[in-house]
Amino acid sequence: MSRTETALFEATGPKARRRIIIGTIVSILALIALGVWIVYRFYIKGQLESQYWYFFSQINVWAFIGAGLVGTIRAAIGSGIIALIMGLVLMFGRMSKIAPVRWLATAVIEFLRGTPTLLFIYFMFLVPAQLGLHISTYWMVVIPTSAYASAVLAEVYRSGVAAVPFGQKEAGLSLGFTRAQNFVHIILPQTMRIVTPALVAQLVVVVKDTTFGYVVTYPELMVNAKVIIANFSSLVPVYLVVSIIYVLVNYAISRLANWLLHREAAHVTSDESRN
Repeated sequence: MSRTETALFEATGPKARRRIIIGTIVSILALIALGVWIVYRFYIKGQLESQYWYFFSQINVWAFIGAGLVGTIRAAIGSGIIALIMGLVLMFGRMSKIAPVRWLATAVIEFLRGTPTLLFIYFMFLVPAQLGLHISTYWMVVIPTSAYASAVLAEVYRSGVAAVPFGQKEAGLSLGFTRAQNFVHIILPQTMRIVTPALVAQLVVVVKDTTFGYVVTYPELMVNAKVIIANFSSLVPVYLVVSIIYVLVNYAISRLANWLLHREAAHVTSDESRN
């Protein structure tokens, strides 16, 4: 158990461990039962017939699905990078001591958070074309997705900064750091450790928001899935396979974030032991 988990949760006793084991077993059995029921429903509805599944044995079908997955990952990475940077910018603006800057940043954050991503995508699809501007479908997806995510991340960052103990903030200043140095070397590293779970959750949302690419026919996973459905008239199997792919991608993101978090915690622990 990490030091953060130790601070938040008490060590479990024998009764609690038994309840956890029982709950885990019951949950697994319930998931197995749900899986069996789904397969049974597929069977009685004829969805397990070979005519709905045979095309998955074709390499070109998987290549097309893979191309859609690459499109999704490209859009998610682009949106994620922009959101991480713009989130910091908006956070600095929200916390600025200059009132007009603070008001402007607050207005932008609230506007972006309150507007659906799909509406942003429609705006990017319709308005620039009316002005004679040509924007690729990639940016029609990335800009709206990152805009919403950056507003959310700005508030996540701000809450993380507020969660850093005040003594830690003053310690850097007492050592002669400037405010910028204090933020970079003292506050920001602790903030990132605090907000990592929220960052992962938002990155998962970014991946799912790329499915709005169908509005602008950006070649991402869901758009390519619709093409396969149109060609083979197999709706449920295709969506089932695509859903599994999304689950695996988001699970990989969560595992990567946990690995980075534990790696950073181990690094901090080793530094403290040397000191």
